[in-house]
Amino acid sequence: MHPYRDLLLSTDPDIAAALAGEERRQQGGIEMIPSENYTYPEVLALLGSVFTNKYSEGYPGRRYYGGQDFTDAIEELARKRARAVFRAEHANVQPLSGSPMNQAVYLGFLKPGDTVLGMELSHGGHLTHGAPVSHMGKLYNFVRYKTDPARHGAIDFDLLRQTALATRPKMVLCGFSSYPRDLDYAAFKAIADEVGALTMADVSHIGGLIAGGVLKNPMDAGFDFMTTTTHKSLRGPRGGMILCRADHAKRVDSSVFPGLQGGPHMNVVAGVAVTLKRAATPDFQAYARQVITNAKVLAESLTAEGLRLITGGTDNHMVVIDTLASVGLDGSDAEHVLDAIGITTNKQIIPDDPRPPLRPSGIRLGTPAATTRGMKEAEMRSLAAMIVEALRHPADAAVIARLKGTCGKICARFAVPGIE
Repeated sequence: MHPYRDLLLSTDPDIAAALAGEERRQQGGIEMIPSENYTYPEVLALLGSVFTNKYSEGYPGRRYYGGQDFTDAIEELARKRARAVFRAEHANVQPLSGSPMNQAVYLGFLKPGDTVLGMELSHGGHLTHGAPVSHMGKLYNFVRYKTDPARHGAIDFDLLRQTALATRPKMVLCGFSSYPRDLDYAAFKAIADEVGALTMADVSHIGGLIAGGVLKNPMDAGFDFMTTTTHKSLRGPRGGMILCRADHAKRVDSSVFPGLQGGPHMNVVAGVAVTLKRAATPDFQAYARQVITNAKVLAESLTAEGLRLITGGTDNHMVVIDTLASVGLDGSDAEHVLDAIGITTNKQIIPDDPRPPLRPSGIRLGTPAATTRGMKEAEMRSLAAMIVEALRHPADAAVIARLKGTCGKICARFAVPGIE
């Protein structure tokens, strides 16, 4: 129950109704969008705390406003915990979200027109990795590499090296928003070193899995920069972090503030600090292991039912289904069908997808949120069976109604943290 429910009901019943509706939606359905999760109740409390009231432009010990004793304390804790969790020499916890965190690195270390080698969007790259519609895509020369569908989505590093030698990028960028495999950071680093390029890994989707010790850490491979959002698999508030080597610290900090943004959101920074403390615990490590176990079981169950998975399986928290090839539904229709039974997913382009982004060929599924609720292998098998049945009978009202009831029964057994 929201602590100010009664006050909100009396002052703005329309917003109160929307809040109550969203709570019912989250508790009564299963969230399977890979980039979404349920944060900790104490983080929810901090987001609505008095830290919301405080301007803290600058950095601990060097602020532009007074009254910073406690804001300095929480930011120092967040930075210290981030360095420890990710084995980084420096951490900036002020970026307001994922896009500005990546922009801060580009703007701090690249000149307009510089070449950046990054993953092709349809093969799993992110919008902020130089998509033509983004401002960064217009400001810098992004050269894109692809995955090899014939080899379960592996990256051809011989071809990537040839591309790097031909284009001489200033930065080699790896990371993804829709790629179900782990990455070989050492191979990226070797190519970058050969052409004298900086290295940057955007691990926003898998930051929690790296923190939990179940996926490789780019900082261990000597990367210059690693960026990650603080929600998604990390389970924190919606924000961003930049981890880097000590010799980049000053330029990173000045690029974030005053270069790109003003005062940080100190309520979010407090939530990040709490999240990072949780991320260093054995409980979180067990959670990260279960996220991957659940994803593998989900992938195996979907494959056994005859669905076509991009990359043929998964190494992380994510599964991408080619629904058009599997059941004759494009991603938009598949998303709506699964919404109808209480499973939230998102439409997704697939490698070299000929279809437009709003009517793509696939959907993307993830296991972090369901795992947060306590779901394990048995539930993944049940969910896979429900997904397949719904996708194969999208117009059968009786099937959809029955599956919605089944979904509701599963949800009733697993509470959403922070919702009573």
